[in-house]
Amino acid sequence: MPATYGFLSTYPPTQCGLATFNAALATHLNTNGGSGVVRLLSCDSVSGGIELDRGAPRTVHTWHTDTPGGWRAAANALNRFDVAILQHEYGIYPGDAGNEVLPLLRALRAPSIVVLHTVLSTPDPLQRQVLEQIAATADGVVTMTDTARQRLTGGYDVDPRKISVIPHGAGSRGTGPREEHDRPHLLTWGLLGPGKGIEWALRALAQLGDLSPAPVYTVAGRTHPKVLEQFGDAYRDSLRALAASLGVSDAVRWNDAYLEEDDLTRLIRSADVVVLPYDSTEQVTSGVLIEAVGAGIPVVATEFPHAVELLADGPGLLVPHQDPEAMAAAIRHVLAEPGLTGRLTGLTGGPTLRWPAVAARYQALANGLLATGSPLAASVPA
Repeated sequence: MPATYGFLSTYPPTQCGLATFNAALATHLNTNGGSGVVRLLSCDSVSGGIELDRGAPRTVHTWHTDTPGGWRAAANALNRFDVAILQHEYGIYPGDAGNEVLPLLRALRAPSIVVLHTVLSTPDPLQRQVLEQIAATADGVVTMTDTARQRLTGGYDVDPRKISVIPHGAGSRGTGPREEHDRPHLLTWGLLGPGKGIEWALRALAQLGDLSPAPVYTVAGRTHPKVLEQFGDAYRDSLRALAASLGVSDAVRWNDAYLEEDDLTRLIRSADVVVLPYDSTEQVTSGVLIEAVGAGIPVVATEFPHAVELLADGPGLLVPHQDPEAMAAAIRHVLAEPGLTGRLTGLTGGPTLRWPAVAARYQALANGLLATGSPLAASVPA
């Protein structure tokens, strides 16, 4: 009988990329309908409007992270399943550097797999200590890129034999004809906040006004809830003001919403170029990048680690950080050169990066842990 899985993560209707990732993975592993989710919920979580797939596992417990000692009941709920899969990201667990996940891990009787969404190149001492203890306590550790694996083995005291590289999954965005439109369509989507780099994309857009027809740029996504709580919509307002000062207000569409899958698919498939102007030099995993490439849309991205790893020989162009001139030149190149779009499209790795194949690799890892207690038995081709 297939194993059952207990997942620990944010989860819909919470609106964030981590919740979406966990929902997709959990749905594809819930083959026997016996899996369940322990949902992390903080007082500032933004919920509503997000529907789960019919095959998604149910929420069996909610860990209100503002409640002291909530890890105990969460661990008890996870112990009802054969394997526990925990998502790790900074800021989702309570305690200093999220250290309240540690007693939960130690209380698990089921084999545990921790999925690392961020591996910092220069953590502070407490962040390093907590992540090393997580890796020491978990039975298996997953990074989603080889860059993250190298950071982990080179900069932290971890057992490299525990680490598996399993890529972020990509959804199926369809293979039919894309939407016809009169003007080239540039797109950025995801939760909005400082560091997203939209200001550089707007400056690049202002340099493309000589194109005929001139492109239109859609910025889709809600303001990140933690940003909204601390600063309101100051970042979005500053972007609107910048667009006005650059004379491109009429060419920018602001879609302040968290999109359902069907709406997101239509939006992605309407794009001629996905622009990822991120400021971060730390980002080793980007679900937006995977989804854009998986949909066959050319990408122009700054040189953040996941983009460098995925796009260097594949479906997109890399540009330096905070360089609107280089970004404009890359966008112009994609839009203007005949045949270039066809050469840049297509998901590197093909079907092996679709969610069913990615979930199968998690299943192999889990089966190896159940059989031997060692992740080495679960090694699968990259």
